[in-house]
Amino acid sequence: MLVFLNFIIGFTAALIGVIPPGLLNMYAAKISVEEGRKRGLVFSLGVCVTVMLQTFVALIFARFLDMHPEYVDMLQKVGLGIFICLTIYFFFIAKDTRREMPEGMERHSKTNRFFSGMLLALLNLLPLPYWLYISITFAGFGWFSFGQVELMATVVASGMGTFGMLAIYVWFFRKQHKPEKKGVNMNYIIGFITAIISAITFFKIFNDF
Repeated sequence: MLVFLNFIIGFTAALIGVIPPGLLNMYAAKISVEEGRKRGLVFSLGVCVTVMLQTFVALIFARFLDMHPEYVDMLQKVGLGIFICLTIYFFFIAKDTRREMPEGMERHSKTNRFFSGMLLALLNLLPLPYWLYISITFAGFGWFSFGQVELMATVVASGMGTFGMLAIYVWFFRKQHKPEKKGVNMNYIIGFITAIISAITFFKIFNDF
């Protein structure tokens, strides 16, 4: 049962985490438009490999913290600071996602697209604190296990969820052929999400005093 819960949590969390337009999903969409859907999907596979590695590292660290709860309070305070900074960044600093996507992308082979997906995903470090927060929070409710099998189920699910959402971007923007036209600055949505997470973390820290 816990394996199934870990898989569902991993898949859902990964899917939600890639919904807001960002560097990876919009780059996958642009590749799909300019080079074809297959190369966009190959790029997405490369991204998923890196995401799975990042998820694995984050869950190993989270398992350590789960066995040493004395560090959890400190991590929550650090996490609160990080999410507050992210909220400020996405609301006031980040560039408008409605801007036109840059031109001049060179064509690459499918193999190069796979490795470029892996390397570009390495620049995104958000999965590390994201999975730390998700795993420790759900473990506190007894819905998440750090057993070896359960952990691997979460890692695989994170890759599948990430690929699923990237594939939607690849398919949708390939069909529409107009990825640069968006009516909403999605940074505001991301900022709203991080603000909610900050508020939840703040009240949890406040109640623990």
